[in-house]
Amino acid sequence: MTALDLSSPVAVVGTGTMGQGIAQVALVAGHPVRLYDAVPGRAREAAAAIGARLDRLVEKDRLSAAGRDAARARLSPADGLADLAGCALVVEAVVERLDVKQALFRELEDIVADDCLLATNTSSLSVTAIGGALRNPGRFVGLHFFNPAPLLPLVEVVSGFATDVTSATRAYETARAWGKTPVACADTPGFIVNRIARPFYAEAFAVYEAQGADPATIDAVLRESGGFRMGAFELTDLIGQDVNESVTHSVWQSFFQDVRFTPSLAQRRLVESGRLGRKSGQGWYDYRDGAERPEPHTAEAAEAPAYVVAEGDLGPAGELPAMLREAGVQVREEAEDNGTRLVLPSGGQLVLADGQTSVEFRDVVYFDLALDYRAATRIALSASQDTSPQTLAEATGLFQALGKKVSVIGDVPGMIVARAVARIIDLAHDAVAKGVATEEDIDTAMRLGVNYPLGPFEWSRRLGRGWAYALLDDLHLRDPSGRYAPSLALYRHAYATDKREGSTS
Repeated sequence: MTALDLSSPVAVVGTGTMGQGIAQVALVAGHPVRLYDAVPGRAREAAAAIGARLDRLVEKDRLSAAGRDAARARLSPADGLADLAGCALVVEAVVERLDVKQALFRELEDIVADDCLLATNTSSLSVTAIGGALRNPGRFVGLHFFNPAPLLPLVEVVSGFATDVTSATRAYETARAWGKTPVACADTPGFIVNRIARPFYAEAFAVYEAQGADPATIDAVLRESGGFRMGAFELTDLIGQDVNESVTHSVWQSFFQDVRFTPSLAQRRLVESGRLGRKSGQGWYDYRDGAERPEPHTAEAAEAPAYVVAEGDLGPAGELPAMLREAGVQVREEAEDNGTRLVLPSGGQLVLADGQTSVEFRDVVYFDLALDYRAATRIALSASQDTSPQTLAEATGLFQALGKKVSVIGDVPGMIVARAVARIIDLAHDAVAKGVATEEDIDTAMRLGVNYPLGPFEWSRRLGRGWAYALLDDLHLRDPSGRYAPSLALYRHAYATDKREGSTS
């Protein structure tokens, strides 16, 4: 099954931001496009707005004047749904209400030809439920574009329970022909991106609610250590707190209030107070004129220890000994069957976040996961009230000697980056095991849909197959609510690796 022929008309119903964006994508690809909106005059306003954006593309040398003129000639507002009769594809981008979408497609089904592909751009509703209102749900599919549609490459092609393979394939190939990067997905709450991205926000909010760190510090650690383009607090301010919370709540409810997707009470209070982010002037941060952006906590300068003892291979932080030597710190290495730590001159230990807490041990400082310890500009440390001040100072000075800023947070198991990445990896494995999508499509979706520095399976391969499972298992022991319980898929993944290595532990 191939993509729609460029001579085939495409219709877009709903002319808000997403509808206009999808229409522009189809138009620039070469299709005749018809716009319809239930509000009189709105389709003509949208056509004019799209025309203005085409003008800007010409100004930026991204479209020729001839191409713009040809595209404008192919764009036509529709006065009624009946004007969409000859279209080969109809994409709706109307209000996110199941009854409204079902009624629209029932009406369309009586207008368009039997071979017309019907698609929804829903981000939160069930594709199966919308299509269930149709006589022929086999031709119904989800085409979830990301905003702004003309710029972002990802399209989730969602197959409902009754969607025919030929319909999904045609939608997939059409999205690819439009210059997009499609990924195939089964109809599951949140599809790929909005399902697997939940821990990025949830764990940042959980650290804040536990008074482990303030938003500015958490965001800085996610960016400067984790390699994420934006932190969770600034990103949700950009998205809109009401929008982000609505998606989280929808996924949580759709999974029958699964504790892994529980919304944040702190975010709920933010929404209730009307602090919706940039669009309202206040969110986690203050965007009003004259407001100052809070600075992340950064530790004062401390003296680096003259030496450390490296026990074990340090796992994902294995490059630290070489970096320390380059910085002039003597490193003595000792083989250790059950240890991956740096021992400081004070006798205290510096350990990579593993889901345990500092207060459980005599004198331990934890350090957070980094995407790349050489490239990272900030490292988070975690200590308890019982941690020796000397040990914390030596740990701080050690990372400062590597040119890193240091943020000291509370005694939070799994810290910031490590726990978020472990949970993202877990949800990704669970999604593959349940037939939601392939590993490759999930990695592609998370990189392109939310700009993650690595896809979950790329992270998993880099960190080692057992890393996420071990961290979550320790977290689950300390919070037995089920939120951190590793999925059976992740357990099988880690166990299979151990078995190949001759261990059944």
